[in-house]
Amino acid sequence: NTFSVTDQASVGIGAARQWIFDEFVRVGNGRLQVQFDDFSFTYNGVAYPQQNIVATLPGSGTYPGVVVVMAHYDSRTVDPDNGSSAAPGANDNASGVALLLEMARLLSARTWNQTVVFVAFAAEEQGTHGSRHFVADRLLDGWVVDAALNSDIVGGRVGIPQSIRVFTPGPDTTRPRQLARYLGYIGSLYVPAFSADLQDAVDREGRYSDHIRFLDAGIPALRLTESVEDLDSQHNAFDTPEKVDFSYLRQVVQLNLVTVANIIGTPPAPTTLTVAPMADAGAYLLTWSPNLTAVGYVMSFRPLGSATYAPFRFVSSSQAGNVALTGFDPAVTYAVSMAAVGLNGRIGLFSPEIIVSP
Repeated sequence: NTFSVTDQASVGIGAARQWIFDEFVRVGNGRLQVQFDDFSFTYNGVAYPQQNIVATLPGSGTYPGVVVVMAHYDSRTVDPDNGSSAAPGANDNASGVALLLEMARLLSARTWNQTVVFVAFAAEEQGTHGSRHFVADRLLDGWVVDAALNSDIVGGRVGIPQSIRVFTPGPDTTRPRQLARYLGYIGSLYVPAFSADLQDAVDREGRYSDHIRFLDAGIPALRLTESVEDLDSQHNAFDTPEKVDFSYLRQVVQLNLVTVANIIGTPPAPTTLTVAPMADAGAYLLTWSPNLTAVGYVMSFRPLGSATYAPFRFVSSSQAGNVALTGFDPAVTYAVSMAAVGLNGRIGLFSPEIIVSP
């Protein structure tokens, strides 16, 4: 609970943040750089010092872009000002914190091309104050964030659909929608029985979470939330661990894990792609600056308005940089993008989409 005690070892927000810090250190395989991120916010005229917990897994490459994986660790009761009543927050949002720690444990077992940052945010329940501070501070530091994934209420319950809602706003050519489509596609390869249900909205009606602060800053960000919520067990004393479906939560972890691993384990998306129509109808010339570490590229010609990718075209590294592709419907408007393929077969993030019209 945001307003709970900070000076006790086993109860309150102070004990929670110290435990999360210590767990990041414990599971980090000696590779995680863990720190507190101090800030203060004013609520009802009173200033409250708070701390985010930030665990950074540095990448081995020179590309500066980072991936942020986030979850808030504060909880609340029915009354958001009440700091003394029980607010166990097992699903909202210890489930998200558990996801952070497990992903940190697994990903820190090896080195990756790109940096990933795990953040447990404070004071989300009173207005996303932790993420407001973090985004403003890191943008001032010159961070480039390629993707931000927010897990908030992901514990599930026995019997609900085995899928996850993914909230991100349209239109469908924006970078957030591209990220959502990418997560859904990668998930279908690795966790096919657990689908991503894309929602064309920033969040549920009247609700919010920390990903919104990233979206406000122009950063591609998603919120993942369980398929069906139990509103009777939110923001009260009934949000307890025995209601969480740990099999469901495991699949949410897997979905996040494979998405992030594909991003940070491959060369970055091309930034110089051009698409030009050729003389023959339905033929296009694609040019770009290839990355020498890519074994090839996948080309996406997505019919504009389609929520998912059409079948990809593959180009090997020997062809990369300048290639003609044929056989497309000349009457269809396409959103064209491409992604690098790494040595291990992983597919990276796609480049910004380019619209080609008939």
